[in-house]
Amino acid sequence: MSELSVNHLLGIKYLTKQDIDLIFETADQFKEVINRPIKKVPSLRDITIANLFFENSTRTKLSFELAEKRLSADVINFSASQSSVKKGETLIDTVNNILSMKVDMVVMRHPNPGAGVFLSKHVNASIINAGDGAHEHPTQALLDSYSIREKLGSVKGKNVVIVGDILHSRVALSNIYALQLQGANVMVCGPKTLLPKYIKDLGVKVETNLKKALEWCDVANMLRVQNERMDISYFPSTREYTQQFGVNKELLDSLDKEIVIMHPGPINRGVEITSDVADSKQAIILNQVENGVAVRMAVIYLLASKIKQ
Repeated sequence: MSELSVNHLLGIKYLTKQDIDLIFETADQFKEVINRPIKKVPSLRDITIANLFFENSTRTKLSFELAEKRLSADVINFSASQSSVKKGETLIDTVNNILSMKVDMVVMRHPNPGAGVFLSKHVNASIINAGDGAHEHPTQALLDSYSIREKLGSVKGKNVVIVGDILHSRVALSNIYALQLQGANVMVCGPKTLLPKYIKDLGVKVETNLKKALEWCDVANMLRVQNERMDISYFPSTREYTQQFGVNKELLDSLDKEIVIMHPGPINRGVEITSDVADSKQAIILNQVENGVAVRMAVIYLLASKIKQ
């Protein structure tokens, strides 16, 4: 069997197209597993994984934990809010203490960009980045691409627009890298204040008119506004943002084609998309959640097979 070119999943920018293909082929097999009556495989019975979440998370944390348990790994869950980090313990000390319990792999979400890369250089374990600040969220981008591939047959040549708060979004950056690696055309759309200055350097199209962006795309990935990362006001009001950048059924029906709607969650219903869009047949939001488990199983399995060697 071929293997990944990396020992950690720190960001999409470290992966090759072959890595992504291998992850998706492996995820296809695991998707069959999680749709069987018995949803577990004994693949990682001798692997111990620590989930370290220094930032709040519901979907990603649950998805990783479920993926690990489906693979029969031993799982330790760590939440920074109930830990010695509050007493001033450093990241490396925290992780080394956990690793001394003979942990093989660490899944980490951290508010600081680059935390996973930093950790990978200082500890002897395989690191999976579950989101580092506003930098990258590689497994989300992988499951998004996997969901597009499942729905449209391929990612190559598709027009994908990412709409919303691009500036604070780790999902946007990882998605841009992943989509371009697979040959998709990428556009970002949002208020000028929420588009980073460097965005054109990434080779993406930029559009501030939502209707034009939707007319161009095959897939629209709707991001929420990340109020928790904003220290100033980037737009006048939520109501005004929704009027300009929110997708409702009327807007979708006015297009001359049917596009696919995605959302990484959590959804602010009535802000970036209305309920009738989120629950419509054009939306593949719940497919993304299901695919998240299969894709994370694939990533964990492929990285663990390198540890076993």
